[in-house]
Amino acid sequence: MVHLPPLPGSPEARGMDEVLAAALHDARVLADAGFDGVLVENFGDQPFLSGSVDPITVAAMARVVTAVRDALPQAVQVGVNVLRNDARSALAVAAASGAGFVRVNVHCGVRATDQGVIEGRAWETIRLRESWGGQGVAVWADVDVKHSTPMGLARSIEEEAEELVGRGMADAVIVTGGATGAQVAPQDLVAALRGVGDAVPVIVGSGVNEDTVGALLQRAAAVLVGTSIKEGGVTHHPVDPAAAARLVAAAGR
Repeated sequence: MVHLPPLPGSPEARGMDEVLAAALHDARVLADAGFDGVLVENFGDQPFLSGSVDPITVAAMARVVTAVRDALPQAVQVGVNVLRNDARSALAVAAASGAGFVRVNVHCGVRATDQGVIEGRAWETIRLRESWGGQGVAVWADVDVKHSTPMGLARSIEEEAEELVGRGMADAVIVTGGATGAQVAPQDLVAALRGVGDAVPVIVGSGVNEDTVGALLQRAAAVLVGTSIKEGGVTHHPVDPAAAARLVAAAGR
């Protein structure tokens, strides 16, 4: 994943030249290492908003994602995640930049998070995608997303995954551990796979490293990798080319 430094308008804002340089560095390293895609996130904008981000963030993300899309081979997928859960802005950026997918942390249901209560808006996201001509933009939706707990009567991951696809119309389901960099519990991956069946891909979204990636890819369709391939294993550091290459090799690529 490409974790952007703080964008303009955030508490520790940086100039766009610095943000662009950091994003392009990480994206090119990942593509050169053999990754199939990159996911651009405004990870440096902590603390995150629970709802819509400011217009300056949308504009900055659009500029960065467009530059990343233009810099990489067409075979490398590019995705967008506007944290914490601004699917509307992510779709807008994807539609404007040519990105192929968006990640939505809370697509269905209601979660208690460190940003407060976040409600899924699947109905809005899917309809906006159609009305904006973004039918080619896939929606990758988290199930039991990290850094959150469900509100109301708790349901199994299998049930939630099934509803993300059957009722939320998600194009892929992402299963994570409890926090950034935390490994996914094997039973959670199994439950997500059962809930989804053969309908859409299941992706492991946290805690992947060179020791676990091979076994995970025997079950999951894909993995998202951030922390373990960063310099020093620190999430907000740049991508380490050697670590990225080792992970691809461990994946059998």
